[in-house]
Amino acid sequence: MRKSSCTVIAALALSVLCDTGARASVPHAASVPGEVTATECVAGGGVIVISADGDGSGAFTTLCQGGIHDGQAVT
Repeated sequence: MRKSSCTVIAALALSVLCDTGARASVPHAASVPGEVTATECVAGGGVIVISADGDGSGAFTTLCQGGIHDGQAVT
């Protein structure tokens, strides 16, 4: 049984549209740790964690913990 070309094209278009919509609806977190501002961290649902480096230099590390910017350095 042969299908009409319109049916085949419609089925192909529907599968492409459904796949694109599914990918667009999923929020994506950054895949590589980077730098975010404090405002971006808090707005993304995270908290800012400040920790001393421990080498006696008096330097501190600030990271965004939780939310969509989890693990990124805060500038």
